[in-house]
Amino acid sequence: MKIQRIETLRPAARPSLIWVRVHTEDGLVGLGESWFGTDAIDADVHGRLAPLLLGEDASRIEALHRKMQPYVGFGGTSAETRALSAIDVALWDLAGQRAGLPLHDLLGGATRARVPLYNTCAGPDYVSKSAEVRPDNFGIKGGSGDDRASSRPRYEDLDAFLERPAELAAELLEMGISAMKIWPFDFAEGARHGMSISPADLNRALWPFEEIRRVHGDRMRLKAELHGLWSLPAARTICQALAPIDPDWIEDPLWMDRFDQLGELADTCVPLAGGETLGGLGQIRDLLHRGRIHTPIIDVTWGGGVSFARKAAALAEAEGRPIAFHDCSGPVTLAVSTHLAMALANVAEQEFTRAFYYGWYADCVEGLPPVEDGMIRVSGEPGLGVRLNPEMLKGDALHRRLSES
Repeated sequence: MKIQRIETLRPAARPSLIWVRVHTEDGLVGLGESWFGTDAIDADVHGRLAPLLLGEDASRIEALHRKMQPYVGFGGTSAETRALSAIDVALWDLAGQRAGLPLHDLLGGATRARVPLYNTCAGPDYVSKSAEVRPDNFGIKGGSGDDRASSRPRYEDLDAFLERPAELAAELLEMGISAMKIWPFDFAEGARHGMSISPADLNRALWPFEEIRRVHGDRMRLKAELHGLWSLPAARTICQALAPIDPDWIEDPLWMDRFDQLGELADTCVPLAGGETLGGLGQIRDLLHRGRIHTPIIDVTWGGGVSFARKAAALAEAEGRPIAFHDCSGPVTLAVSTHLAMALANVAEQEFTRAFYYGWYADCVEGLPPVEDGMIRVSGEPGLGVRLNPEMLKGDALHRRLSES
């Protein structure tokens, strides 16, 4: 199963997204993905990784994963690690196709038939144009013409949690989804510098949580996202204010490499989660031990691929903690995360963004993991079970680059 060609594809409509396809001599094609900084990922795939991989046996995943590791100083979730992640996912997709088995069967088989979902309440154009995770890139000003013209449901969930949170929660409960994540604190004036938050902004950001609790009680589980914007004193203030709402977790309250500060914040007794911006087992180890995080979150297509994700899950399991997989990025990320969630016993639920899933994800790929009654599962097809939509491969909608032996 020698690697013959490595191809990158970047959709013009989603400039923060990149797909990698690994072609083998026997005609199989493995699909991987990553997100943010796609110019740099593209350059690393073809400039550094392709010369290492062309002509190699694609079935030697662990050996190739080690071979692709970047040099010191290029770890974490750097462009080099994101490039490695995309190719590693594609190699596991190839392994499943060659074996005629879905990915989760290669990882030991399913530990459950379906996995509960929680909805990350973004809209369809959320952080779609750049890597800037700030309100001016949240896509809440009407979206693109293509989205407006689509016959699929359009879920403006970010606008909804700011303006009508109880109604949004009711919609999700009707779909069978009983957990949701929102981030109203990003809109506070103090979030620009992160040093402090005013009482007025604090109360304004608490209102969506309080309103959902008032109307729906404990029927809806709540998660708060802080995007690492805050200093330790400000994050402590926010965590203490959220404590009476009894959130599932508070995610990324600080920059997640401030492990010792996270350890201090853990003493607030509010469950903390995060880590999707970290990569490599060393950072996950420090997140667990020094950061004392309750639920580490990793992004499979940022942090090191399937080879990294299953080891990170084992680290969490050894500490008696659950792990969660990030998806607010792309359809391949959701597919590979679902396979991992099916196989790994310490994954409690899977993130998804319904505005993406029922919108542009379905335009990009065929074979999305089925969602029913608030649960997600995989199709049972070999490998990841997803393939790029043939319509995506036509015309000038993609920037394509190819390296071949």
